[in-house]
Amino acid sequence: MPTPDPSPQLVIDRSGDALRLAFTGPLLIATLRAPAEAAARLSPGDAARVRIDVAGVTAMDTAGAWLALDLARRFGEAGAKVDLVGLTPERKTLVEAVRAAMPDRAAPPPRRTPVDRLADFGAGVEAAGRTTLEGFGFFGLVLSRIGRTIVRPGRLRFTSLVHHCGEAGFAAVPIVALMAFMIGVVLAFQGSVQLRNFGAEVFVVDLISVSVLRELGILLTAIIVAGRSGSAFTAAIGSMKVREEIDAMRTLGLDPIEVLALPRALALLLMLPVLGVVANFAGLAGGLLMSWIELGVSPGMFLSRLQENTDVNHMIVGMVKAPVFALLIGVIGCWQGFQVGASSESVGRRTTTSVVMAIFSVIIADALFSIFFAELGI
Repeated sequence: MPTPDPSPQLVIDRSGDALRLAFTGPLLIATLRAPAEAAARLSPGDAARVRIDVAGVTAMDTAGAWLALDLARRFGEAGAKVDLVGLTPERKTLVEAVRAAMPDRAAPPPRRTPVDRLADFGAGVEAAGRTTLEGFGFFGLVLSRIGRTIVRPGRLRFTSLVHHCGEAGFAAVPIVALMAFMIGVVLAFQGSVQLRNFGAEVFVVDLISVSVLRELGILLTAIIVAGRSGSAFTAAIGSMKVREEIDAMRTLGLDPIEVLALPRALALLLMLPVLGVVANFAGLAGGLLMSWIELGVSPGMFLSRLQENTDVNHMIVGMVKAPVFALLIGVIGCWQGFQVGASSESVGRRTTTSVVMAIFSVIIADALFSIFFAELGI
């Protein structure tokens, strides 16, 4: 009966600044724990010359070769002169194969100075400015195509326009109506809680009507459309970019902006005001219902106070924003689709960027509108 190999060991001999590390026994993945722990306890900075001897190794696999090479690399990086000896021709071939497969150890990142951080900030500002200019450039292209279509209406792809009106407009009515209805409910409930303290519950009608008609109805509708339709525009055009269909259009002499971006932007331009009106009515309905339940304000009283105290200017102010929001969402969604690279990962990244940029742009535009109308006294 053959005697099993003893457990592998790491024998350490030190002589001045010279160190001899001798492995004995089988250096196999199943028996490597003890010598690996011993090697991990070694301090690479203690020796100037290191001799790693594997002559006493009875068996070696890739794990054993990796241990010997990793130990040699550690001492080498510390500045020691390292020799790996005792290799048979077969083991030398194995060690060389493992050495070729070992990943390069990443260099530690350089220490960052305030100048580096300032440079990064400047690069970020430059990138943001370049992106903004590219966006304005694409916006100008879309506007030029709209102008050319007005001059030559026959260039408009009416079938595509109707299709996108249905997808971006009519298909969004349920979610927009539900959202606005719940916003009206929340406004009525929260307003009643606060106004009841002053005995002014009836003013909840004014709160709901002004908030919904002037701001929340169209703003939240635009945000929903940005997340729903803007992302769909980016994903659809981006997928075509990945499949090189846009390049095929250009080869056929077709203008991708006129074929792809223009119908989508016009569809939102036509349908966002309609969705805004739906949101306004749904928001008022939600406020009416909650006012009736929570405050006992009857529907007749609600509608009467709405007619008497709510100026039509509030609804006009809200609807004036709709075309601007629609163009922002449509242009950004299509623009990000054209920016997609050659991978499916780029489609997802650009879709996320599209939604974020569209929502951010809509909120900024709404803030500018608020300042503008406040200065006009409307």
